[in-house]
Amino acid sequence: MKRIVFFLIVGLSINARAELASALQTINAVSREGQGNEAAGEAWKEVVKGGSGALLPLLNATGKGSGVADNWLRLAANVIADRANSAKQPMPLAELVAFLKDTRHAPTARQLAFDLIQQSDAAKADEVEPSLLNDPAQPLRRGAVYRLYKEGVALENEKKNEEAKALYHQALAAARDEDQVKSIVSALEKLGEKVDTAKHFGFLMNWHVIGPFDNTKREGFATVYPPEKQIKLDADYAGKPDEKGNATKAKWQTFTSQHEYGKVDFNKSLGMLKQTTAYAVTTFNAAESRDCELRLGCKNGWKIWLNGELLFSRDEYHRGAQMDQYKLKCHLNKGPNIILVKCCQNEQTENWTVEWEFQLRVCDATGTAIAQAASEKG
Repeated sequence: MKRIVFFLIVGLSINARAELASALQTINAVSREGQGNEAAGEAWKEVVKGGSGALLPLLNATGKGSGVADNWLRLAANVIADRANSAKQPMPLAELVAFLKDTRHAPTARQLAFDLIQQSDAAKADEVEPSLLNDPAQPLRRGAVYRLYKEGVALENEKKNEEAKALYHQALAAARDEDQVKSIVSALEKLGEKVDTAKHFGFLMNWHVIGPFDNTKREGFATVYPPEKQIKLDADYAGKPDEKGNATKAKWQTFTSQHEYGKVDFNKSLGMLKQTTAYAVTTFNAAESRDCELRLGCKNGWKIWLNGELLFSRDEYHRGAQMDQYKLKCHLNKGPNIILVKCCQNEQTENWTVEWEFQLRVCDATGTAIAQAASEKG
């Protein structure tokens, strides 16, 4: 890689190289809040002056600062490419392709490299993109998945349904984004193929749930109820009194989600309650010790523990929920891993506050589902 960088900047004088390095450093110093933007506004002009010789140093700087810094670097790269294309000057396509293929670089930098290739030579981008089908950078993978999907649609339009199915399945195996998976699943189901969407994404479907505990005045979020101290599935505890003030018992009960995106709905198991707290627990049997991500979607107040360790919490209600809303990096032990979720419902009564649910999946950093070991699935 060092030889490529040297090739691209050899046309610049020593002073120009030093000024370019300083300008890139100034841009990467911009904070997420935009502190340093004024200096970056001058620095990007210095970068643009370097022309195509500045592209590899620029790409190497991308992904090493804030998102605001990356925006400045992308702007500079686009201006350089536009000027080169307008002047019919060659772009260093071979070097850009080599940078793209080196997965050690930051995903944002590799995405920018691909965009520059596409901007300068669409045919070269068409040649390269299919090789990105299983790329670790999700935005790069996305384009390759879309190509397969469109090829499948074309075959289906030609009544070549079996060939279309094969491409759809290939695209589905690589797809990680919810919208793409929905499109591919819809296409397959039109052709008579049933797809287990929950299994594809790795949603956890089988749980034990318990409640209701009190959340009056939203105090339940901070209250330590018995499931936070010990998981004992045959135990019962004093629950929140009912509307007449009668004592209730909170007992563990099994819950299997039937939702295609793995939603665990406390309203179905505990009733349509307000100002309440509930828990759900499951065991994930890992085939090996490994890093992973727990990805949660939830619009209620929540906390998550893995093997007794609190990973994260959010005391917020009804701000909207979506798949993979929260990504919690953690580590699985080989064998059983206990995942405990606390979910609080507040006092609001509007229709859009009814949901008391969450969805949770276990995956790697690319969003690929991690399968459980064959036995002891939770």
